[in-house]
Amino acid sequence: MTFKCSVRRLMPALFAALIAGPAGAAGGAKGLERIEHIIVIYAENRSFDNLYGLFPGANGIANARPENTVQVDHDGKPFAVLPPILKGNAPDPKFPAALPNAPFRIDAPPISLPLSVPTRDLVHRYYQNIEQINGGRNDRFAAVSDAGGLVMGHYDGSSLPMWQWAKEYTLADNFFMGAFGGSFLNHFWLVCACTPHWEHAPEKERARTDAGGRVLLAEGSPASAMNGRPRYQDGELTPDGFAVNTLQPPYQPGRVPPAAGGDARLADPDRHPLAPQTFRTVGDTLSAKGVSWAWYSQSWNAALADGMQLPTEKRSVIYGRKPGMPSFEAHHHPFNYFKRFAPGTSDRERHLKDGARFLAAIESGTLPQVAFYKPDSNSNEHPGYTDVLSGDRHIAELVAKIKASPLWPRVAIIVTYDENGGFWDHVPPPKGDRWGPGSRVPTIVVSPFAKKGFVDSTPYDTTSIIKLITRRFGLAPLPGVRAGMGDLTNAFDFSRH
Repeated sequence: MTFKCSVRRLMPALFAALIAGPAGAAGGAKGLERIEHIIVIYAENRSFDNLYGLFPGANGIANARPENTVQVDHDGKPFAVLPPILKGNAPDPKFPAALPNAPFRIDAPPISLPLSVPTRDLVHRYYQNIEQINGGRNDRFAAVSDAGGLVMGHYDGSSLPMWQWAKEYTLADNFFMGAFGGSFLNHFWLVCACTPHWEHAPEKERARTDAGGRVLLAEGSPASAMNGRPRYQDGELTPDGFAVNTLQPPYQPGRVPPAAGGDARLADPDRHPLAPQTFRTVGDTLSAKGVSWAWYSQSWNAALADGMQLPTEKRSVIYGRKPGMPSFEAHHHPFNYFKRFAPGTSDRERHLKDGARFLAAIESGTLPQVAFYKPDSNSNEHPGYTDVLSGDRHIAELVAKIKASPLWPRVAIIVTYDENGGFWDHVPPPKGDRWGPGSRVPTIVVSPFAKKGFVDSTPYDTTSIIKLITRRFGLAPLPGVRAGMGDLTNAFDFSRH
């Protein structure tokens, strides 16, 4: 232990290599320094099986075992048919009333909803994701969901532009979301491998759990999912104050307005935004080493212009999913929760940028060494307020622009999804810690150094991206990064270049 601590303190780059694990070492990372730019494109809310479950050569739906496929009710007994797919509180007429208890195609008869048509949203919260996974059996997705049997729906993604990039380069079919639950928490795990904490959070914001840490059902919750969606005594935080579900940032832009007469750049603390966070982020480690980086958010400038504080009835138009209008999601911007990037700081000005600047930097070849890009709600593939196809096209166009730019000979692009969006996936997540990993999500690596036509089954999770960045640039490691997961170097082959 003394030796390990000394190595951590005195030789962070060596320590990072030591914790990379056997998967990273097997990837043959010699030549990794030839990658000068790492670009992460972070889409929304799709499980691997939902989009890539039919991908040739991948661990897809055809490989699912019955014990990971057949869904069970709250009493542990298999459903005769899947619970009704709900629209509000009533069955959705676009779906058959009694779908078989099995995965089904959303885009094939008798449903025939193409990738260009949005479905409803599905619950994707921390405690619910843990219960759905059910110790690796993955058999409670339908029982726990607020969307009934829709959780078992998937597409033939072969018409998607990103599917074609995956065929040409590397598709990771064993990549898991870093944390259980939703977008809020998984964005934190992308940048700090940490779960935010709020010591003095109001009691009403905390979930109520049993002795085993399982969230309690609310009084009157239906005994069977066939009779309606379950209701929980849920909250945005764990009982001990860790923020696991969506809370608003302490700074604008966000859904919490400023205090009357207060600083217009801040959220009103009396309305309970998350307290400013001080965990060390990958941005901090990059800056400490002098490596250039930025987080680019589509519609960031539009959100900053009015602070997202339009009257409620107008907010639903500007930020409420009207196609073509700016649609920034505050909980999709993790750095806006950190004290180091508070309004007025030089780090905020230097590193938090609008998506338009990402496009300009690609075209000019001036992108920083590490770039994160977040599509807005019109282009991120999130169920409920957008479709898959439009967002996939947007991301594929970005990849094509990068390939056509001066950056291409020395770039690595990682396209992944923050979380599963509540959709079922058949692969049990590896055992990790209290926070994850959660369900499997699609991840595509595009680079002149990426293996061609390759399906990479190395175990990865969201923190593998931090590992890759840390290894490439010799950064101090972040403590929350999981030692048992690979660092994505197995997706590359430097021997042919």
